[in-house]
Amino acid sequence: MDYIVIYLILINALSFLLMLVDKYKAQNNLWRIPEATLLTVAAIGGSFGCFGAMKACHHKTKHQKFSIGVPVMMVIHSLIIWDLARLL
Repeated sequence: MDYIVIYLILINALSFLLMLVDKYKAQNNLWRIPEATLLTVAAIGGSFGCFGAMKACHHKTKHQKFSIGVPVMMVIHSLIIWDLARLL
């Protein structure tokens, strides 16, 4: 269980950081992080970090892939975490 908690903390921190970096790059006309990368990191457990960054820096909030997809991933991840916690 400890490894799962550590994984979730790290993947959500990474997801948050990637979104912040992409926002910075967008504001400064630099090479961007592909949306597929941001969504993949969110899908493998980083949905909470991605959502937090969306709200904190108002990034990708108008893209339906993010505004709908990330909250759906959060629900799915919450259910998985709840089920895992119930088993242990």
